Amino acid sequence: MRRGPDGIAGGRARIALTEGSSGDRLAGLRPFSIPSRGHPRPMSDSRIPPGYTPAKPPDHRPQETFWPYADLPEQPTPEELAALDPELHDVLFGATERPFSITLSFRPFDGDDWERALTLARAGAEHRTTGSGETLRHRVRFHPGDVDKLHALFQLVDGPGCEVLIDDKPVPFARELWLPLVWCLLAAARMKAV
Repeated sequence: MRRGPDGIAGGRARIALTEGSSGDRLAGLRPFSIPSRGHPRPMSDSRIPPGYTPAKPPDHRPQETFWPYADLPEQPTPEELAALDPELHDVLFGATERPFSITLSFRPFDGDDWERALTLARAGAEHRTTGSGETLRHRVRFHPGDVDKLHALFQLVDGPGCEVLIDDKPVPFARELWLPLVWCLLAAARMKAV
């Protein structure tokens, strides 16, 4: 910071008013000083108390740039791709040809049939759990060849919290129209077996 001739930061300045200016009593030189802020404030984060040390060491070794970001691979792993929602997979990688499927999405329930329902869900073409706690849901996909498993599971989980998806999409009358049509496939398969 520049100091004035008298050694004070900001210095003193003198202004001269001409005789024609307002206030002849102020004519002449009149000293004034620019107030000094003193020492600049140190740059510190006031939200972190002095002497604070983190209880847990950093998760990753510092790199020259982008610390504390993890060094993640640029391509997703096959497990990550398998866990993607089907609609997100279609958006990212384009539509893929998949066989016709019916998906049941349901919440866990209390009762004797829960273990049997979970066993049937794991026997489906694809079983995933999403959410946690109160939002936990099981999604089970069935293909037309698995109509008997679909029927058995639907009899156990049918209720207000059960959703029926056709090709992973909510369709009007899925429960009232599509499932009875699929039950016809089940009846036809049983008649052929007899």
